Amino acid sequence: MSYLPSLPENATLLDVLRAYPDAARPLLDYHEAVLRGPSPLSIAQRELLAAYVSGLNACDYCHGIHEATAQSFGVEPGTLAALLSDIDSAPVEQSMKPVLRYATTLTEEPGRVRPDDARAVLDAGWEERTLHDAAAVVGLFNLMNRLVGGLGITLSPEYVPTSSRRLADGGYSGLKDLL
Repeated sequence: MSYLPSLPENATLLDVLRAYPDAARPLLDYHEAVLRGPSPLSIAQRELLAAYVSGLNACDYCHGIHEATAQSFGVEPGTLAALLSDIDSAPVEQSMKPVLRYATTLTEEPGRVRPDDARAVLDAGWEERTLHDAAAVVGLFNLMNRLVGGLGITLSPEYVPTSSRRLADGGYSGLKDLL
């Protein structure tokens, strides 16, 4: 139920973005840069991180939409549930596991991120840009999860295919056209 009286009770995040386009436009530009711009992390891996962080934060809205978006880029169904249960046994590339552990610490205990957490990502064969991009996705989705939760935006399962298809096909810059 949306906490914004001007929006319908079943408002989506797109409704919020439309209501506040001046704040939405730069936010969507940042989404596009972080999730679709050049990166050593694939689009699937960045969407996986977005869904994973959202799952850690119990943000069903972002978790559901970004899990479906990640699947449209090749992430297998069930991967997110496995990751949220146990990173070590989850069916992801070994090199992604330190990135996901880093994301966990940065999400759950940001003041406890240590050089060893970052070093584990680099020691897994990733370049420095990967650490930056992972931190950017994690930071962005911690923000988005709080925005969605703080405004009372909830997920309607019927909305997932529409939203995830829109993100897969048009990216985040495509959302600006809908404002």
